[in-house]
Amino acid sequence: MTTAVEMASHSQVLMEDKYTVRILTLNRPNQMNALSRNMITRLLQLFLAYEDPRVKLVILKGQGKAFCAGGDVRPVIRDIVQGKWRFGADFFSDQYTLNYVMATYSKIQISIMNGIVMGGGAGVSIHGRFRIATEKTVFAMPETELGLFPDVGASYFLSRLPGFFGEFVGLTGARLDGAEMLACGLATHFVPSTLLLKKAVSICRLDVIDKCFSRRTVEEIISALEREAIKEPDEWISATLRALKKASPASLKISLRSIREGRFQEVGQCLIREYRMRSLQHRVLITQGCRAVVIDKDRKPKWEPRRLEQVTDNMVDQYFKRMDEEEEWEDLKLPPRINLPSSIIAKL
Repeated sequence: MTTAVEMASHSQVLMEDKYTVRILTLNRPNQMNALSRNMITRLLQLFLAYEDPRVKLVILKGQGKAFCAGGDVRPVIRDIVQGKWRFGADFFSDQYTLNYVMATYSKIQISIMNGIVMGGGAGVSIHGRFRIATEKTVFAMPETELGLFPDVGASYFLSRLPGFFGEFVGLTGARLDGAEMLACGLATHFVPSTLLLKKAVSICRLDVIDKCFSRRTVEEIISALEREAIKEPDEWISATLRALKKASPASLKISLRSIREGRFQEVGQCLIREYRMRSLQHRVLITQGCRAVVIDKDRKPKWEPRRLEQVTDNMVDQYFKRMDEEEEWEDLKLPPRINLPSSIIAKL
């Protein structure tokens, strides 16, 4: 007998079989295909099932104007408010496991990133072998604006972008269009359109990005950008500074360290570390960014600490330590992926 949960998961992820090809469509268009727990569970179930030798290709796309705007965090926030932080941890455990299976997938996966691709939407697309952008693609990792940090393996794939472009994308939440995604390597293909020749503004500033975002600390990054703005006034630099100063000071420092550590880790190590970080964050507090943007929608977060200089190294360090095995806490356990060639795992 089919349960209501199974019916919901089946309706939110549509499946088509075409000979050796499987086409999966994220089907919550009114929510911009935000990933629910049911969707994540269903996708994981299907991707594991498609490791069958009869399946050669898996295509993932979104219904409507978005590919996927991220994870559906409202239920997670509700659980945390009620003191049920473990439920939120379980959500991210399933999500990161799905990301890992995709990152280590032996079959060809094509992600058609038409429309909005943000947060969790990047996790179910960027780990794929082929990533198609269009003129409608808008990519971002906006977590620092919410008082969070880029996750779903972002410390792995952002840290492998050219120069220090990953630090720029992860700290500022910059929106990239399809041409910029192709230029930096987040996309592997661009659907031909009249906008194909559009100038990729951020990529053209890679020299300034490398010069500034290679600095050791967030404070030094901002100071370097301010010097560039004085030397040559530029709206792009001003917008970048506004984005950094709008974001959570703690999130900026946590995100920078996460990306820097991810540069020297495999994707599984990144996901295990990000899970620890996310679970600690949910146990400690609901971020002001989530309150201001998702719950109250006043868009006026009251960050604590308020200033970068108040965020100490010890505050940041706690997010990178293994948590004590208490209160039923368990580390993320990723499924074994045996005898996979490096060409499968390294897709960027």
